[in-house]
Amino acid sequence: MKLNKYSLALILGLGTLVSCTDNLELLNPNQQTSNTFGFNADDLEESVIAAYNHIRMEGSYARVGYTIDVCRGDEAWNSSQVWYLPFDDLNAEVTSDITWWPWREWYYTINVCNFAISRCDEDNSRLSEKMKHIKGQVLFLRGLSYYNLVGYYQNPPLITDYATYSSLDGLYTGNSTYDAVLDQVESDFKEAMELLPSRDQGGEWEKGRATCGAAAGYYARTLMTRHKFNDALTVLKDIIGKKYGTYELMANYGDNFREGPAYENNKESLFEVQFLDLESQGTDDEWTPVNTSPNATQGSSIESNFAPGNYGGWADISASPWLYHLFKAERTTNGKLDPRLYWTIGTYESDWEDFEFGNVAYTNKLTATDNIVTNNTYGGLPIAKFTNLRTGLYSTVVTGLHDGINLRLMRYSDVLLRAAECENEVNGPTQQAIDWINEVRNRADLPDLKLADFPTADKLFEQIANVERPKEFGCEFGRGFDLIRWGFFYKNDRLQQLKEHSVVRRSLTGTKDPVNYSDIATDPELKSSFDTYLPGHEFLPIVQQLLNKNPNLSGNSANFSTDNSTYFSENGWTVRPVVDLSK
Repeated sequence: MKLNKYSLALILGLGTLVSCTDNLELLNPNQQTSNTFGFNADDLEESVIAAYNHIRMEGSYARVGYTIDVCRGDEAWNSSQVWYLPFDDLNAEVTSDITWWPWREWYYTINVCNFAISRCDEDNSRLSEKMKHIKGQVLFLRGLSYYNLVGYYQNPPLITDYATYSSLDGLYTGNSTYDAVLDQVESDFKEAMELLPSRDQGGEWEKGRATCGAAAGYYARTLMTRHKFNDALTVLKDIIGKKYGTYELMANYGDNFREGPAYENNKESLFEVQFLDLESQGTDDEWTPVNTSPNATQGSSIESNFAPGNYGGWADISASPWLYHLFKAERTTNGKLDPRLYWTIGTYESDWEDFEFGNVAYTNKLTATDNIVTNNTYGGLPIAKFTNLRTGLYSTVVTGLHDGINLRLMRYSDVLLRAAECENEVNGPTQQAIDWINEVRNRADLPDLKLADFPTADKLFEQIANVERPKEFGCEFGRGFDLIRWGFFYKNDRLQQLKEHSVVRRSLTGTKDPVNYSDIATDPELKSSFDTYLPGHEFLPIVQQLLNKNPNLSGNSANFSTDNSTYFSENGWTVRPVVDLSK
């Protein structure tokens, strides 16, 4: 069941001041203000729904806010050379339009969350069960908002008090530090963990709402951002031990990328964005949070960005050849290709002729002539994930905000691989870390890893970071965030590795062929996006129009091309060296 659509007109008017009073005061339910709204659980439930609604807007997860990070990593590239080129090349300008859209959407969400939190008693012990659940959800969504803001913009303003909006000084808040924002994110997720029920409670809690399991997963992610591996490992072990609900891997990897109640909000999902299935959508595309139409489609356009042109998509983003050949480098125990390749990259492979996985046979396998299924000038390997290219549900992509596939933002496989990473960081390579990795590999029918093959923490980290995670989460949101927390921009061998991963062939032919970074100088069709990286541009700049409007706001490392490696080293964090896994 998807979350119901609510008009946002109510929320947009919350900051309005009451300017007159009459002897006879009639309350118009469509023109309520902060003086008349939000003093009971029913009102605040509408705020909760409005907050959920904001995370599926253009700048949050409906399109740009999701796909910017996909481009920021080394698994994908901007094959249309239009929308996402500045993010692919890590050189977005301060005058860029769409660079600030995530800023706009996440602060919109924060405004709604701050209002609801202001109506909740600070003493959680005095809250009713319903109010605890309301407060827990908006704390989670505020934490999610700042998690994205700090991951994109590094030092955004931190606003947690709704009363702040009552003055110009409050509205025009200055930058906060990276650590101060992450402190708040940790606090919000930790408190949400204590207030929310688990998905095991059933009903709405297993059908899309934030739960204590979702909060715990994001709490662990946030801890890992600042290398608090021991604390994160404790939380991840608790999730695995079912303290925050029951999670397990779906038998069929592909069920995480399909539409409909049989697949969405499944037992593997800790949290996902609820998009309306095509049959239940409205007619109006809504790209911004302003004047949201009651007839909005409330789907995403991720499919349009990923899907090939001759399938109706825009083919804006393609998978990297590095990711494709990473899949091809290892066969299953039955000598077949990794089935995750089928769901990640839209290519024809002879293995797909008799492809069956998870007791389901799929018919949309493309043909031998569909090696390159795109119609843009620069070619590219189309991304199949979160599209209907593989499901066969629809014959073509319906462009715009019409993709009804929920975006799975956190899956149980992420918990397992993060637990393995933390275990390796805390205790070095152990059998427990290997077992968690093998649990994910076993679903893909890949042979087990052996502890004896990973004598050092550096080598096991390399396996996790550049084999296991790319193949499990290839072309999903989060790779750009990972590259920052791993410090890959701050060490020459890691930056060189990113350049090599990012080599692409801008051509309608040969896109499946291996590419080599050393050939860039002699082959004009080859490029590597990380060649244009400048220090500090692992983050997005704070755009000039925001700086012009807010005199207290200053830029970040991307605005000034400031090297962040000092921050990394001063915290005592290390960038693990590149390890040759073939030795």
